[in-house]
Amino acid sequence: MGESGCGKSTLLNMIYGLLQSQSGKILWNDKELLGADHHLVPGHTMMKYVPQEFDLMPYTTVFENVGEYLSIQLENRESRIAELLQIVEMETYSSRKVKTLSGGQKQRVAIAKALAQEPQLLLLDEPFSHVDNFRKNKLRRALFQYLKEKNISALMATHDREDVLSFTDKTIVMRDGTIVDHRKTDEVYTAPINHYSASLFDDVNSIPAGFFGNEKPLLLHPHQMKVTSSGKSAIVLSSYFKGEHYLIHCQCDDQNFWIKSNSHIAVSTSILIDIT
Repeated sequence: MGESGCGKSTLLNMIYGLLQSQSGKILWNDKELLGADHHLVPGHTMMKYVPQEFDLMPYTTVFENVGEYLSIQLENRESRIAELLQIVEMETYSSRKVKTLSGGQKQRVAIAKALAQEPQLLLLDEPFSHVDNFRKNKLRRALFQYLKEKNISALMATHDREDVLSFTDKTIVMRDGTIVDHRKTDEVYTAPINHYSASLFDDVNSIPAGFFGNEKPLLLHPHQMKVTSSGKSAIVLSSYFKGEHYLIHCQCDDQNFWIKSNSHIAVSTSILIDIT
């Protein structure tokens, strides 16, 4: 996880063998994986990679693309392809030529194609970036449930917190080509090591030591602060409707804070705030 240009895609390309690393080693089960300079055909047999550009044959059908690497002598070939298309909700497009699909549909076909041979490691580069919002959550649940059932590990590059929080076991935070954090996902989220890491998940409140009686400086997300009947006085600068709640931007002693509220609060209203 990290901002655009931090090195996420480059790291996946090096792991898969599309790029040659300039230093260090990449190990798979304690065995070094040689890079692009050592292979005529890049890539490793135990891995499958779904890049942002996809890897599809535009003038053949969705069915043919997903089954490209499955032997025609495989007994359950057709049912296997149908199962994968069902996971990505593309079964009704089986006979469509790939060139006629939208970007999101192509992305879903590329995921199904990568899963066809059941790799030991699946590399995903922004795998849901082109998928319609109303379809993303269902696709995420179906894909990651399938990976767990088949015991397939996945390494995903993303900037979307929804990809990370509900589905990943561990999170690597990258910045400027460097790994700055690598822990269990819930630890990365609840105890961020710096403002940058915290900001990847949500708006961030930087709380100086002693401001709310806290012993040390804190980095808190909006839901970790509250409008209360007692606390420090603040003035509301703006209020944003977020669906299930309102995001309140307020100022307190020259400090700006973002707070989650159950109801709308008018601009210029004086409120009392505290940390939860």
